[in-house]
Amino acid sequence: MKPIRARLLITVAVFGTLLVTALLVAPLLGSTPISLTRAFDGRVPFDDNVDAQIFFIARLPRVLAAALVGAALASSGAIFQALFRNPLASQDTLGVSSGASLGAVIAITFHLDLSVGGVSSIPLAGLLGAFSALGIVYLLATARRRGLSTTVLLLAGVTMTAFFSALIMFTQYLADFTDTFRMTRWLMGTLDVGGYTPLVAAAPLLIVAFAMFAVLPRPLDLLSLGADAASARGVDVVAAERAALVSASLATGAAVSISGPIGFVGIIVPHLVRLLVGSDHRLVLPASILFGASFVIVCDLIARTLFSPLEVPVGVVTALVGGPFFLWLLLRHA
Repeated sequence: MKPIRARLLITVAVFGTLLVTALLVAPLLGSTPISLTRAFDGRVPFDDNVDAQIFFIARLPRVLAAALVGAALASSGAIFQALFRNPLASQDTLGVSSGASLGAVIAITFHLDLSVGGVSSIPLAGLLGAFSALGIVYLLATARRRGLSTTVLLLAGVTMTAFFSALIMFTQYLADFTDTFRMTRWLMGTLDVGGYTPLVAAAPLLIVAFAMFAVLPRPLDLLSLGADAASARGVDVVAAERAALVSASLATGAAVSISGPIGFVGIIVPHLVRLLVGSDHRLVLPASILFGASFVIVCDLIARTLFSPLEVPVGVVTALVGGPFFLWLLLRHA
């Protein structure tokens, strides 16, 4: 068995190389071929450089958004699976994604015209919905006991997901045809960000979440043995569970505010990573971040090129991949 530092170095090098390759190749591919040399040709004014406009305005923001969303969803999925000690747990478990979706749907239906720092009302409403869902579920899980009941947390999350889904359907019923179409597209998951502003707005939340992830691997490994075993080994179980819950929810809320709900990434990627690197979260979390980013970049590339010029929402592609994989996991752990 190689020392953990050597394994971590190899893991980061392999998955990091995969991510860098995806970041370099994906912006060059699309319905309109472009030349990287022409895109970076400073002798041609930007307004006259079609390659540069396609690269920097249309494709690069989208690829970066895919990387951020994939990294956030995959790592938070790994956190939720460790927190609940359930291999089928994901962002939908706590209703965070459904809460964000409800907020965005309300903003679309009622034409809320609000902008903060250049960020439109839809991602802002999505963030508010995500944090509202987290707050409600957290209060339910801590209402009658000191500490955090993961069982109550799980049940409350599933219940709130169903409740928010019903509210989303009711809101769609009230909307007109145009708004319903916009809602449907958003709920499918799309990375048509149209600029760097949504990424900049989500960056602080993601930085905080990833910084919290850095201190979680050891507590998560010990929590997998059970709360009593972790406590006996010096882990502050309540603090670790709260940190895991808040950090994963922050990452999820930030990701959903950028792209809408993109399903199955939080289930697929952590399990593929564990098959490759093992169950040590010192390896699982960085590998999930890097591989999750690469995975969504590739899925989005497929979504915008497979049926070109028609563009398929990236959430459809991840669902087509994730559905069979989820069933395989269900049968494997039955």
